[in-house]
Formats: sequence, structure tokens, C-alpha cells
Amino acid sequence: MIRKVAALVVPGVAPFELGIAYEVFGIDRSATGGPSFDFTLCTPEPGPVMTKGGFPVVVDAGLDAADDADVVIVVAYDLLDTDGHVDVPAAVVDTVRRAHDRGAWLLTLCTGAFVLGAAGLLDGRRCTTHWMYADLLAETVPTAAVDPGVLYVQDGKILTSAGTAAGIDAALHLLRTELGGQATRNVARRMVVPPQRDGGQAQYVVDPVPDDATSLRDLLDWMRAHLAEPHTVPTLARRAMLSERTFARRFRAETGTTPASWLVRQRLARAQELLEGTTASVDEIADAVGFGSAAVLRHHFTRVLRTSPSTYRRRFADVAS
Repeated sequence: MIRKVAALVVPGVAPFELGIAYEVFGIDRSATGGPSFDFTLCTPEPGPVMTKGGFPVVVDAGLDAADDADVVIVVAYDLLDTDGHVDVPAAVVDTVRRAHDRGAWLLTLCTGAFVLGAAGLLDGRRCTTHWMYADLLAETVPTAAVDPGVLYVQDGKILTSAGTAAGIDAALHLLRTELGGQATRNVARRMVVPPQRDGGQAQYVVDPVPDDATSLRDLLDWMRAHLAEPHTVPTLARRAMLSERTFARRFRAETGTTPASWLVRQRLARAQELLEGTTASVDEIADAVGFGSAAVLRHHFTRVLRTSPSTYRRRFADVAS
């Protein structure tokens, strides 16, 4: 059970990522069904800490405040020194090592992964960071399996995330793992963000969204509302009033994937919600989300989420408690 969360703040800290740590773990959401944690900021030298944005934040606690935390967050910071070399504060490295040794969760936001790398905690592990720094992380920690194309990676109790908003996804994944689906949805609802984006989702879409793609966005909303129905490229293209070729190209530009893959992800997300929040059978859920049979649902669940629907329900169901 998570009770105390400590975010490590160093000079050059990224304000947005620091805000993510506070937004997810620092706000008491008990009045709306969410969790409440003992959240603290700590730094090697307490006092004003200059952010990457050029303004300071005042941090009163030293790094010893993280020594009894259940979750230690390594917030992104301006990684390179004036000579262009990777700069990792030694005291912060020692702090994350101690946290790992006692079994705490370690969550890194963007360049925070380099701290774990310097601590030897990414050796032999799959991990990620912002795609702009992925090659540098792989060069700095050659024994790590750096995946530059995903939002976040969990390996044991080490959770690394890509840049900026991917930190929200990683933090919510940690909440879901520890507290279950309902508490996570309550937090996500207050933040006005999706309660879950799969960690394997691409960090970015290569092609820009066309300016005239509003009709496709409307179609995506319609598809989400009609997941149980069969969908094909020809029928979807007609609904979008586009040729099949233009539709397929625009769909990939806007979503980063194909219609079939997008539908599988959306159906899985809805199946997860139903497994968490209802007593419907796996067969009923498979039919409700458009997979047609429990066997097809189990196939996609195992392939994408690396678990079975029944195991997922036992772990995250709200109605079972």
C-alpha cells in the first residue's frame, strides 16, 4: 500500500514533470473517492531550487525525507552540464539505490531515467525515456534495453516513462497497479485525462494531423460509441465521406496506427473497464465490446496486456471487494 511519496528535485528540474508528480500524488482527492498520500519534495540542498524554466521552487526537505517513502519519483531535469556531459547528482544516486534496496517503487519522469542508470538499476532491464534522449541513455547504460517508442515501461518496481505527458500515464499505471481501477479513474476524472493509455503506445505520431481532419475526429468518437458493431475500412471510409485510400492515410496520420489496431486498443480499454466495474461474464464482455467471443478477447488480452481477463479482474475489480 502506498502511503508516502517523495519527489526528488534537483537544479534544472522540469516544471511540467514536477507538476505531474504533485497533481497525481500531492492532492488529497479523498472527498471525491480518490486517494490521499503523504507527499513531499526533497533535494540535496534544501532551499530555493532553480527550475529549467528559470524560476525557483522552494524545497525544505533534504534527501533523507525519501528514505521511508513507498514511492520515490525522479523528476526530469536539465540533464546536460555546460560541457554537454550527462550530469547525475551523486547524492540522488545514493537515494534511489537505498529506495530500491528496501523495495520501494521507483518512478522516473523523462530524463530521470539517467539517475537510475547511474545507480546501476537499469542494467539488464527494459526501460524508456524521451525519444530525444533514448540513444544517449542506451549509450550511457549499454546493458539496458532502451525502448524509444513507448510511453512507459514497468520492470518489477521500476517504472520509467517518456517525455512530458507520458509521465501522467506512468503515474496512473502505478496507481492502478497499487490501488485498482476505481481509484485511478477518480484521479483521472479530476485531471480530465484518460484513466489508462497502454504503455506500448507510440510516443509520437510521425505525420501531422491534417487541418481538415475534424470529420475523422467525429468518426473516432462514433466508433468508440459503437465498439460492438463490425467495422471495415470501406464502411468507415464511406461514413467519413472519403475514399478508402485517403481514409487509411488520414487515419494513420491522426492516430498513428491502422483502423484495426486502433479498434483493438479501444475494445481492450472498454473490456478493462467492464472487468473492473461490472460482474458481467467474459463472454458477455467480449460480445459487448465487439470481440465476439471470449476466445478472441483472451487472445488480444494476452497479446497486448500480457495477462488473462480473469487474472486482470481478480487484480483490479472494484465490485469484487
